[in-house]
Amino acid sequence: MALDLPDFPWDSLAAAKAKAQGHPDGIVDLSVGTPVDPTPRLLQETLAEAADAHGYPQVWGTPPLREAIAGWYARRRNATGVNPDGVLPTIGSKELVAWLPTLLGLGSGDVVAFPEVAYPTYDVGARLAGATPRPMRNLTEFGPEVPKLLWLNSPGNPTGQVLPVEHLAKVVSWARERGVIVASDECYAELDWREGAASPGNLTAPSILDDRVCGGDHTGLLSVYSLSKQSNLAGYRASFVAGDPAIVGRLVEVRKHAGMIVPRPVQRVLEVAVGDDEHVAAQKRVYAARRAMLRPALEKAGWRIDHSDAGLYLWATQGRPCRESVADLAELGILVAPGDFYGRAGEAHVRIALTATDERIQAAVTRLTTI
Repeated sequence: MALDLPDFPWDSLAAAKAKAQGHPDGIVDLSVGTPVDPTPRLLQETLAEAADAHGYPQVWGTPPLREAIAGWYARRRNATGVNPDGVLPTIGSKELVAWLPTLLGLGSGDVVAFPEVAYPTYDVGARLAGATPRPMRNLTEFGPEVPKLLWLNSPGNPTGQVLPVEHLAKVVSWARERGVIVASDECYAELDWREGAASPGNLTAPSILDDRVCGGDHTGLLSVYSLSKQSNLAGYRASFVAGDPAIVGRLVEVRKHAGMIVPRPVQRVLEVAVGDDEHVAAQKRVYAARRAMLRPALEKAGWRIDHSDAGLYLWATQGRPCRESVADLAELGILVAPGDFYGRAGEAHVRIALTATDERIQAAVTRLTTI
């Protein structure tokens, strides 16, 4: 039976990309959030040192890795009670997002809920499991029929919205009263641009595992995290999930059968990366500088920036259909992602990434401000 999957959204950008590539000064591709800066030397060297990996790696991850991740949650996320038994490395966070409903045994008749403006893979993951995808605006939309799995995404992709501690705590309370598993995708947490969050020593955007959110009780809760953005490790597929040890244990058992294993050298890189805050702070400064260049240029050109409090994107609108905005920017040689990639509620916005070199960001600024 064929899977009921949507078309891959980026395929629809082919014409706009071709137009942007025709610009005399070349394309400025701000459509995809893929890092362009080098992987930190420390992590490259760690990978090389771990290259003699002749034996099979552990699905669950090595004990030192799981302990290091638990320590990172305590140090950076105000989640002091993360049990290393409730930590699992994953082959990138998209893999976990796509397969979590299946790994949890969800299927026909089960509902997987996620934000109405959201990363498309939440929807895809529900479909892969044969469950029902349900975009939602708020929890009041649910009556007696509640989802089996509720996805949160904070800081959000594409919006950059950060859910505060008080909101997250209400979600946890609501979910526990109804037996709903909450999975929170938090991979942009270190890139928080809100006032007071810029200093490297400050905590990240709140986690679902934050002591203030859940009282240190991780029952029914999962935090999904990736080092692709903060550590320029997208090519390593270096991610993890943490939370309820009972749920993580179930995931481990299924993944053992399926051979879903993070390579041992990458596990070692993960271990080192979560223990080193300096390279994360350095990369954050790079993105902050690019953001400080691009945002005012867009606003000067008549764009309104909504949310965008954290992460690698500016959620921008001119108050008209997103495909028209994409086409206009392509005329300037700038390629962006249309908001309808992320649901109908995004149809008036575009997502503009900060993941281009300083030179290309400056090229975009020049084109936007000399219209």
